[in-house]
Amino acid sequence: MAGIKIHDIQPNMRNIEVTGRISKMGEKRNVQTKFGPVDVATATLEDETGSIDLSLWRKQIDMVKEGDNVKLTNAFTKVFGNKPQLNIGKEGQIVKITME
Repeated sequence: MAGIKIHDIQPNMRNIEVTGRISKMGEKRNVQTKFGPVDVATATLEDETGSIDLSLWRKQIDMVKEGDNVKLTNAFTKVFGNKPQLNIGKEGQIVKITME
């Protein structure tokens, strides 16, 4: 799904490609998963159409900071707190980009 806007992101979507700016970076916290404890942080990704929460796991947390422009590829959504939340799985990628 190439080049989607945040406004068009729906729950349970896969293979999302989206570009936006990290407008807010939450605190890193440690959570217990079925695979053991891991670090997670919630960032806010925004574009001209809206914003969405983005879950960053493990090394992804240190890859971006507030104000960075990023491109996500092969991302997916899950519903968390009654709204869609973006995730980047093992097959996904987050890359810092320069906006023109």
